[in-house]
Amino acid sequence: MSKTQWYIGAPNGVILCVDAMGSGGPAGRLFHSYQTDGIPFDGADQMVFHMEELFNALNFPHPGTNERSFTSAKKAEAHYTERDRIMKDEALLSKHGDLGTFIVRVQHRQNSSWQGRITWMEQDKTISFRSVWEMVKLIESAVDTVCTEEDGEETPSW
Repeated sequence: MSKTQWYIGAPNGVILCVDAMGSGGPAGRLFHSYQTDGIPFDGADQMVFHMEELFNALNFPHPGTNERSFTSAKKAEAHYTERDRIMKDEALLSKHGDLGTFIVRVQHRQNSSWQGRITWMEQDKTISFRSVWEMVKLIESAVDTVCTEEDGEETPSW
């Protein structure tokens, strides 16, 4: 494997280690360079919320829209702080999931969604995505490919 697409490339780069597929989508661990322990997630919603928290804490990429609330008249204040990297890229890239490992690089948060690139490490393939939904569907299709290979069925291409 040439590993040409294996790089983090941004302060908000995330490694997703998918260990299982449940009714709520992928389950596993999320790694970033600002803490050594993986953040467990059970379903696509938890995965997205943990990533959004990281992006908000870093204020990168800057959100294209402001958060709205109809329950409180209080204005939301910025909660980002300067963080120091704890893990090096090599340590992040050494993490792997049971069903799949993905490098997610969100480049923009526009139109109330994310745009960026995702690399499926086991296949060394990189695809751009235009929304959070599309990113989740790419992860699910890659994991489905692995599961159908194990069952001996024909596999769709990623």
